Amino acid sequence: MTYRKATPMGQPGDSDLRLLRIYRKVVECGGFSAAEVELGISRAAISMAMSDLETRLGLRLCQRGRSGFALTSEGAEVYELALQLLAATEGFRTQVNGLHAQLKGELNIGITDNLVTMPEMHITHALSALKERGPDVRINIRMIPPSDIELAVLDGRLHTGVTPDLKTLPGLDYLALYEEASQLYCAANHPLLEVKNITRVILASYDAVVPAYAQTPEIKAVHEPLKASASATDREGVAFLILSGRYIGYLPTHYAERWVRNGQIKAVAPQKWHYLTRYSAITRKGGLPNLVLESYLAELNQLIKKNQK
Repeated sequence: MTYRKATPMGQPGDSDLRLLRIYRKVVECGGFSAAEVELGISRAAISMAMSDLETRLGLRLCQRGRSGFALTSEGAEVYELALQLLAATEGFRTQVNGLHAQLKGELNIGITDNLVTMPEMHITHALSALKERGPDVRINIRMIPPSDIELAVLDGRLHTGVTPDLKTLPGLDYLALYEEASQLYCAANHPLLEVKNITRVILASYDAVVPAYAQTPEIKAVHEPLKASASATDREGVAFLILSGRYIGYLPTHYAERWVRNGQIKAVAPQKWHYLTRYSAITRKGGLPNLVLESYLAELNQLIKKNQK
């Protein structure tokens, strides 16, 4: 089947936007089967929608079959263009709704992993307050790495995000949220717990797991004494190796609490081996007016001020 057409595509309509939303979800899920649950429609309906979209665009967007799902080069370009179009459409809808002073539309937020156990639940409480003010608001959360969150906020795919303060980008505004304490941990049966005075030299004699994700220079310096025998791309990976009983490593205290409480792990000289990570809510500088986002940020500010009293 030939997909290219000699005539250009006409003005996109509602049906085109629906097909593009399905296509976006298929790409983000990595295939038709995984997208079924997210979209709430059958695989056959997804396949028909993709065929309709390819016919409408005159392009082959993806390969699907026994070999698996893969985007064509044109499909990858259409995906990026679709993100821009859908973001612009949602922005228009949000602004029009703002004229009526009604909270309708979407809040697309990106969050780094393992923050849900933070004692200061600013994000959770702000989302709850937003939903109370605007029952029709649709909240979409993506759990992705900090660098991906920053890029998505800058290009408009996300309205806001929560990231550690690793660096300051000129195109973003920052709202300080949390200070997260981390301590050095090991399993409850680890031999390091028998040592009275734990020096840098002693630490360097035990296998340790270190983060493979970005850290500030100050936090990197805290990890320098460790014998880096393993790495992990996220905190869950660090926890796995600490719980194996073979490694020491740093975890946020709020995240480690469940295993500390169960007696599975213990902090190693917490008064000495610890550090802080600061987190901020980020938004794009000079972004278009968005009543949903502004209301969410107002709730966040109120919670932060209340916590500071």
